Amino acid sequence: MSEAPVTEKKKVIFSAIQPSGTITLGNYLGALQNWVKLQDEYNCIFAVADLHAITVRQEPQHFRRNILEAYALLLACGIDTEKSPFFIQSHVHTHAELAWILNCYTQFGELSRMTQFKDKSQKHADNVNAGLFTYPSLMAADILLYQADLVPVGVDQKQHLELARNIAERFNGIYGNTFRVPDPYIAQVGAKIMSLQDPTRKMSKSDENVNAWVAVLDKPDIIMKKFKRAVTDSEAKICVGEGKDGINNLIGIMSAVTGKTSDEITADFEGKGYGDFKVAVAEAVIEKLRPIQERFDEYIANKDYLTEQYRKSAEFALRISQRTLDKAMKKIGYLAK
Repeated sequence: MSEAPVTEKKKVIFSAIQPSGTITLGNYLGALQNWVKLQDEYNCIFAVADLHAITVRQEPQHFRRNILEAYALLLACGIDTEKSPFFIQSHVHTHAELAWILNCYTQFGELSRMTQFKDKSQKHADNVNAGLFTYPSLMAADILLYQADLVPVGVDQKQHLELARNIAERFNGIYGNTFRVPDPYIAQVGAKIMSLQDPTRKMSKSDENVNAWVAVLDKPDIIMKKFKRAVTDSEAKICVGEGKDGINNLIGIMSAVTGKTSDEITADFEGKGYGDFKVAVAEAVIEKLRPIQERFDEYIANKDYLTEQYRKSAEFALRISQRTLDKAMKKIGYLAK
């Protein structure tokens, strides 16, 4: 991989995803689909954030499989390593090194105000570890190492990006210009996919009701079953409206996977019932996911190819990030190696 993609004048975007074991339809339509599109307009750098994942206890064999499957699935979704380095975070040692340095330029009070720390501390009360607390400093290191101009963020990550900006500005204020201060990237059209069982809440794999969410790798019969069970309303009219959260969500999903507007969808299904519409949405989702699932099966069966891709990208990421780390360490006063 040449260094041309990051030396051109295009802006740099950095984004990472944890290897949680399951990527939902909501993750794909709301974020990953946009990652693929961004590759033509920006210098994108992507990672599987496996260092972040161990704030929660992991079973080693299961964890290794999740990392590899997450990598294969994102390739299947359309990440092109010839355009965008896509690496596994733990394979690039500069992330952990800069994270320690940034810990020392992050205030305890700033970290204690992070809402995700409060939420996860309650959820995992038996394992409130230091990594869970300093997680945002590692996230800042991820971003600042690549001098990212933009970071795609959801609502739950805005606070972390703001902290990364504060850390960069604080460090630059002490030592002079070292880190580029990143801005949030707000997608022009971001599909917000809600739970199929409680459409007032975002679709999430952590939902205990498995019928509430669709995984990108769900088999067609499972997808059909989940959509047939989707919560709707008693009006039996397919249109966008207040108090019609379930139908609004299904129309939004149909729009996201077909490219049709909500008005076009409403016209297509005028006079038809909710049962027909649920089946049609399920069929559209199945067709949207089919090529991704087929590519995933090919990639996951070819471990040598996956290894080649993530090693090549990690070497590239290390060259880029080492420059930033060396610059920061020199400004602090560390001796050169």
